[in-house]
Amino acid sequence: MKAIVFDDFGTADVLRLADVPMPEMRPDDLLVKVMAAGVNRADLLQREGVYGSQTYGDSSILGLEIAGDVVAVGNAVRGFAVGDRVMGIVGGGAYAQYARLDSGMAAVIPSCMSFTDAAAVMESFVTAWEALANLGRIAKGETVLVHAAAGGIGSAAVQLAKSQGTTVLATASGNNIENVLALGADAVCDYRQVDFEAEIVDVTASRGVDLIIDFAGGSYLARNIRRLAPGGRLVQVGLLGRDDNAIIPLGIVLHNHLQLLGTVMKSRSRAEKRAMIQRFRGQVLPMIGNALQPVLGARYPLSAASEAHRRIEAGGVFGKIVLCDFRE
Repeated sequence: MKAIVFDDFGTADVLRLADVPMPEMRPDDLLVKVMAAGVNRADLLQREGVYGSQTYGDSSILGLEIAGDVVAVGNAVRGFAVGDRVMGIVGGGAYAQYARLDSGMAAVIPSCMSFTDAAAVMESFVTAWEALANLGRIAKGETVLVHAAAGGIGSAAVQLAKSQGTTVLATASGNNIENVLALGADAVCDYRQVDFEAEIVDVTASRGVDLIIDFAGGSYLARNIRRLAPGGRLVQVGLLGRDDNAIIPLGIVLHNHLQLLGTVMKSRSRAEKRAMIQRFRGQVLPMIGNALQPVLGARYPLSAASEAHRRIEAGGVFGKIVLCDFRE
């Protein structure tokens, strides 16, 4: 089968299309003919060598989420059959014509949804729901701030937070403000032009927000903490700025009884990922395609994976980038 590989860490230029062996099935696996695959910043970090030799999963091939047709099932699989249209989280291996998918990390694609749209669902909505609900304990009537709200996870978080009856504040680049408002945000701040701290003070009458979902880290950490209401929670999901050195104003954390939580999908165990997918299937999947919509920013053929990576690096994309041409 064909897959995207790289011989050495480096820029997007190291990616190339090559012949690789078919994945080996395990008893609880689905073998999926990949029709589309989501592209995530974790893929770029792996390509650059940030994770070193660690793959955190099943395959050294890039890619964490797929959508496609089930062509074989393991003898321990229950609830799925050959011919099912599925989407799911994989521990690597998505940038390939075939991938093995742990059946505990799979979900049936809604009948109204294309493979391309489905490939933009799992990583974004599972991660966003984990941050908002399981870790952030979102509650009706609260005020939530979502940073980087035009991205794949951010756009999912805005929709999910709104679906829970909260007031949603967001940050995004100026060209995406209208797009994020259309997702349901109540107010959006252009982070390049406006101090989001000052905006939160104005919008909340100095009270602050109950929950913040942040992807930037670095200098955002102290600013986020200062804008949390007493008892507020900050969930850190990755480091867009790649700056993990940050000052924590502990006096504010202690005095206001704040909670700081961190999460990434890639380094979680199989059991943890299965639990996340189970929560998603029960609580979010029924709304996908109806109240909740994946946001597709751009699509590229598998052979142009390097171009897809460059597009993410350039920034400014609204929604998710998807690889969607996996022809033999």
